[in-house]
Amino acid sequence: MKHLKRGRKFGRKTGQRRSFVGGLACNLIMKEKISTTEARAKEIRPYVEKLLTLGKKQDLASFRLLVSRLPSKKAAEKLYYEVAPRYKERSGGYLRITKSSKFQKRSGVPVATIEFVR
Repeated sequence: MKHLKRGRKFGRKTGQRRSFVGGLACNLIMKEKISTTEARAKEIRPYVEKLLTLGKKQDLASFRLLVSRLPSKKAAEKLYYEVAPRYKERSGGYLRITKSSKFQKRSGVPVATIEFVR
């Protein structure tokens, strides 16, 4: 049975996996649109959406939580001051995953684009 087996491992140990997902989330926040594999996009979507919901609160405690959960303070600042206020009226669904017809050259894995909804 596959009970309580949420999340993907990406062939990494726990600490490496957390760092990897945090780095992907940081890149997504800074660039606002990245192209990556479908599995990676699906894995970072709930992570970034929860961070964005936290940033929408606009209080000091939520800003400090963002700084602690993201590897870069610049990404936390951008999410808190620029990205979160855009979605003040929206109650969820901040990210869009668009599947591409392309595949990674080295591994043949399908590629997708993940971006913030305008």
